[in-house]
Amino acid sequence: MRFVDTHSHLYLDDFWSPQEESASRLDRVILDAKKSGIYTILLPAIRLDSLDQMDRLISFSDQIGSDTTGNQIQFHKMAGIHPCEFKPGDLCPEEDLRRLCDQEQIIAIGETGLDGYWSREAMQEQMDSLRIHCSVARETGKPIVLHNRDTSEELLALLEEEQDGRLKGVWHCFTGTLNEGLRALDLGLFLGIGGVITFKNAGVAEVVSQLPLDRMILETDAPYLAPVPYRGKRNEPAFMLNIAQKLSDIHGLDLAEIAEITTQNAVDLFRLQR
Repeated sequence: MRFVDTHSHLYLDDFWSPQEESASRLDRVILDAKKSGIYTILLPAIRLDSLDQMDRLISFSDQIGSDTTGNQIQFHKMAGIHPCEFKPGDLCPEEDLRRLCDQEQIIAIGETGLDGYWSREAMQEQMDSLRIHCSVARETGKPIVLHNRDTSEELLALLEEEQDGRLKGVWHCFTGTLNEGLRALDLGLFLGIGGVITFKNAGVAEVVSQLPLDRMILETDAPYLAPVPYRGKRNEPAFMLNIAQKLSDIHGLDLAEIAEITTQNAVDLFRLQR
């Protein structure tokens, strides 16, 4: 079985501990991912300078080398600015964003989106930024990766305005209602299924059970939102097996079928090679 982790911040300092214990070493995290069948990891940006951190990660991974089967994890980079990076009065650096996203090595635009959980003071700035990201996504033909927290109605309404038939992408860490999920599908979006689907009282599993698998992709959002039984700990790509198993249980399919369907969905959306 092969999986694609479509959303992992493996480049963050959370994985670059100065300690020498094997439990905190990045090489162990990468090797565990390989053992779990994860050979493709997509790296969403938080800021424009996240790309420098991604390059550091990719260089480190290359030094580890391939496993006994000759396999090496393939990393793919995105460019974008997370909505929580904006404060009142901030402007999205549109020219810099467009320049980066035009590069062939950038496979997607994001992560971008809206976040009303921490503060709504910069909501207008977030919305202005999201519109710019949508414009770049349409012009480049690359998918957009959407963050959403406590802003489902605003996000969907904005996307309905921006969708002209060219916009494609994914609702990252989908936690919406059934109606919101159906609206997202109507907009041409895929749904990113992560660790929250394993949370007992989140209600996500019940919604996901009523939505089509052919529009779902798997993600970890590492180091955040680790699935049960690792909830509260630092998330890792290897833990995606727990997410896949939950999706398998919900839809009554073998784990291998879940791997095949979600991997092909990721390949189709992000134009990856298998």
